[in-house]
Parts: sequence; structure tokens; C-alpha cells
Amino acid sequence: MTDLAAPSAEIDDEATQTATGDARRRRRMLVLLMAMVALCHFNRISISVAGAEHLMEEYGIGEARMGMVYSSYLLVYTLCMLPGGWLIDRFGPWRAFLTLGVGSSILVPMTGLASFATTSSVVLVLCLIRGLLGVVSAPLHPAAARAVSFWYPPSARGAANGLVTGAALLGIAVTYSVFGFLMDLVGWPSAFVAAGVATLLLTLAWWAWAGDRPLIDDEEPTPIPVGGSEGRAAFVALLRNRSLVFLTISYATVSYFQYLFFYWMQYYFDVILKLGKADGRLFTMIPTLAMAFGMMAGGWLADRVQARFPGRIGRIAAPAFAMLASAVLLAMGVLGDRPVWVVACFTLAMGALGASESPFWVTSVELGGRRGGLSAAILNTGGNLGGMLAPVVTPLFSGYFGWKAGLGLASALCVVGAALWLWIDPEEETIVKSAALAMPDLP
Repeated sequence: MTDLAAPSAEIDDEATQTATGDARRRRRMLVLLMAMVALCHFNRISISVAGAEHLMEEYGIGEARMGMVYSSYLLVYTLCMLPGGWLIDRFGPWRAFLTLGVGSSILVPMTGLASFATTSSVVLVLCLIRGLLGVVSAPLHPAAARAVSFWYPPSARGAANGLVTGAALLGIAVTYSVFGFLMDLVGWPSAFVAAGVATLLLTLAWWAWAGDRPLIDDEEPTPIPVGGSEGRAAFVALLRNRSLVFLTISYATVSYFQYLFFYWMQYYFDVILKLGKADGRLFTMIPTLAMAFGMMAGGWLADRVQARFPGRIGRIAAPAFAMLASAVLLAMGVLGDRPVWVVACFTLAMGALGASESPFWVTSVELGGRRGGLSAAILNTGGNLGGMLAPVVTPLFSGYFGWKAGLGLASALCVVGAALWLWIDPEEETIVKSAALAMPDLP
């Protein structure tokens, strides 16, 4: 009897050790993903801090021209999103992040070179450098969502995606104070150099410890052709998917809302409400931290709602309600006059909006099947088309109708985005998957 039991005990011990090792690798991968995403967003938003506190005043750059600098990154980032999705499916998210890290380590310090530019050329120099940064950063969120699909089972992907996207907001939230402190300490050009060094160190950690090895049996990260008739057929099938189209449009409204806050909230508090630089930094950080918490909690909540109500209703309920609540709270803040009331409403609005983030990424990857990288890239392309409008449209619209109306526009768009979830069905994933893999060659 003892002889028979011993092998069973050894097998159980081996299975336990394997499970423990898998859990450890998952946690390490998640931490690295969160760090990469956080630092990438820190590098993205740092230009707005430098713009608000130094560049606009030192070089006489107006609001609209500064918005062009911000949007140069977003425009190129958006144009390169779909090619980035192809490459994620072909080479895997590990290589995508490695390319992003190396490129950022070079281009972020180069932003400081604008200090040598003349007043007439500084905007062009900044647009070129930030545009190149947009090229290497394009695979960021699709690669993160695809990596989560490799390393986590469906029941935990909402929480994992929530932590990753929440880390992006943590990176943004600390940018205003940390990058501001660096600029106060060493000047704005050297602050960009310091950020580049930090990016290089994290990239080396990613190269050493991250990987594409999945732990989920139903996922196969095998290379997928990026061209030819099969690739075109997959792309066409995804574009014809109604749910992915509505999901993308809805995410565009979320991104418009987000990017309005990311690029213009510090300016709104500092200059429009005349609260000063110190309060502007603080009051911009608080709503952004709330959004980070909302993303993390919202991913966990979305998993719980999905478990309680399986199927379509469970998937759409959490994001649609969160977006609607966010729109109402933003409108309440816009209508208020006291800074405490405005900050409180904006904080709650950003927290609610963050709760809607994770379901977008989980749903987009599921809709894509084996083309999850491409479908996530389509989502993010649409999101950034909406987002990159905010830095330019907001000051132009506000110039005619006032800044309250400029913020109210974001609230109205968010209501439209919430309504679109009523036409989204995650079950269309099987249709897209079969179409992408079995569709006949295109002429």
C-alpha cells in the first residue's frame, strides 16, 4: 500500500511545485508589464508638464501650437498601431516591448535637444522627436493585452488587464509631480535625459526576465503570417465585425475624455481657474490617481459581474454603467465654481471612467481569436483617433464657447460611448475566428 502511495505523493508534490512556479512567473510578468506601461506613459505625458511650465512661456508657443506638439505623438502612434498589431501576432509581445524600450531610451533624452532649437524651429523639432517616439510606442497596449491573454485564464484577464492599464495611470499621475520636481532640480532638458536612463534600465530588466511563454492551454503563440491573402482576409473579417466596430467607436469617446484630462487639466487648474503651479500639479494628479484605482478595481469588478451573469449582459453592464456615471460626474464638476467641488467631481468622474477600461481590452482580444494582437490594435487605433483630437479640439472649441463647454463636450461624447455597448456582443468572437482562419483568398 505504501509503495503505491509514494509515486502519487511525488506526482502531487511535483504538480504543486509546478503550480507555484507558474504563479510566480505570472506575478513577475505582470509586474514587468505594469512597470513598462507606467514608464511609457510617464514619458508620453512629461512633454505636457514641460510645455505648461517652461516651453510655452520660454518659446512663446501658443495653446494651439502646443497642442500640435502633443498630437504629433498621437498621430504617428495611431498610424503605426495596425502594423504594430500585425507584428505582435507575428513575433510576440516580448519583442514588441523590447523594441519599444530601446527606442524610447534613445528618443526620450533627445526631447531635451529642443533646448538648442531656435524659437522659430522648436515646434518642428519637438514634433519630429515626439512623432518618432510615437512610432516605437505603437504596440504598447495591444502587446500588453495580448500578453495577458497568454499568461492568464479568461476568469482572471479582467483583473490583470485592470492592473496593467491602472499602472499606466499611475505613471501619468506621478508625472506632474515627479517630472516637475526633476525639472526644478536639473532643468527640463536634463529631466528628459534622466527619464531616458530609467527607461533603459527597465528595458534591460524586461530583456532578462520577461517572455512570451504562455501558461494557458488554449492559447498558441505560434508565429502568424502578417501578409498575403490570409492576413488580408483576417483584417477584413475583423473590420466587418459589428461588435469590434462599435467597441472601437466607444473606446474613441473614452480616449477623448482621458486625453483631455492628460494634456489640459494641469493648464485648466493652473491658468484657467488661476490656482497656481503647485495646486495645478496636485489637482491634476488626484483625478488621475482615481482613474488608476478605478481601472484596477474595475477589472476585478468586471470579472465578478461576468461570473455572476455569464454572457453578453455580464460583459456590457459594468463598462456601460461606469461610462454613464463618469459623464454625469464630469458635467457636475463643470457646472461647479468652487475648486474643492470641481476637483471632487472630476476625481469621481475619472475613477468611474477607469472602471470601464479593462472590459474594452478583454473583449477586443476575444473578438480577434488568434489575431488578438491585430484586433486590440484596431481598438487602440480608433481610441487614439478620438484621443488625439482632444489636445487640439479642446482649446479651439473652448476658444469659441469657453472652457466649461470644452469639458462638457467630453461628457456628451461619453454618453454616446456608453450607449454603444448595447450593440456589442462578445460571442461574435467565434465568427471572427473562423472567418480569419478559413476565409478564402481575396482576389
